[in-house]
Amino acid sequence: MAAGKNKTLFQDIVSDTKVKKETHTERKRTGSYLGSRENSLAKMATGEIVDKAQRLVDPDRCKMWERHNRRYDLLNEQRCTDLIEGFKSQGKQEFPAIVRRLKDDPDYDYEVVCGARRHWTVSWLRNNNYPQFKFLVEVRNLTDEEAFRLSDIENRDKEDISDYERAQDYKSALDAYYQTQKQMAERLEVSETWLSQYLDLAKLPTEVVECYYSITDIKTQHARDLKPLMKDKRTLSKLIDEAKLIKLAQDAARVGEGGAISSQDVVKRLKALVKPVKKANKTDNVLATYKASNGHEFMSVTRKGKSELQLSLKVNKGASKKEILEACQEIISSFVD
Repeated sequence: MAAGKNKTLFQDIVSDTKVKKETHTERKRTGSYLGSRENSLAKMATGEIVDKAQRLVDPDRCKMWERHNRRYDLLNEQRCTDLIEGFKSQGKQEFPAIVRRLKDDPDYDYEVVCGARRHWTVSWLRNNNYPQFKFLVEVRNLTDEEAFRLSDIENRDKEDISDYERAQDYKSALDAYYQTQKQMAERLEVSETWLSQYLDLAKLPTEVVECYYSITDIKTQHARDLKPLMKDKRTLSKLIDEAKLIKLAQDAARVGEGGAISSQDVVKRLKALVKPVKKANKTDNVLATYKASNGHEFMSVTRKGKSELQLSLKVNKGASKKEILEACQEIISSFVD
């Protein structure tokens, strides 16, 4: 009996010790977790760690930011085919779009700052037999200027956004956020020359923009080529008239009547409105020429300035002295008062 009691007592001691040990471990883990969390919060407060909340949301509850640098209406399966195939292969969207939370908007919860193609792709998949897809977003607290720069950095080197889309975005940003072109270039960390190419492109007349088959065909080089035509009112008027004619042909091509005019041919037609200045030719100011009896030209008279004549004599063309003298007399009687 005593042995049984001792055994029971021993078990109670072991059990109590085990409970105390587990409780101590739990407290240690809890303390470690809380300490780690407090440390993380402290780092967030000092800016060492940035809290980036990612969520899977319904794309229908997101709308494009009004200053988004990509034309959403131009997106289609062709322009998003790489994302469509990638999303289907991975079974999800790997990289989040950048959004800002909206307030007091009953129709939308977020506006998309970066990620128009990702939004379009998820929406397309959900409507085409992949309803399980959701839109992966990262919620940021950004000013409009910060949102513009972030969007520009993400899309600057992407070829699937056209020069003209980017040009319109830069022009809008210059008017909205910056006092000068120089200040904007500094904020974007680009040269003023590079930026001015896009700003010049944004200045193309509406008629010229519309004469391209697609705005995605318009390049910064085209603005450089057409800029001289827009400096003079007369050539600008011709430019706009010709652009309207080209647009009619492009409109017909869109409904299957004839072929589209390429961007290169558009520029050629517009540039052809201004004839190149013909370089001065030596024969342009030649007043008279004289030939010898053998048919070879031996003398010519050229005007130099308003009051000077230049006689050019070719002595090896077979002209006799008599022919040369007769030519000189005729010159004197014809051109000297």
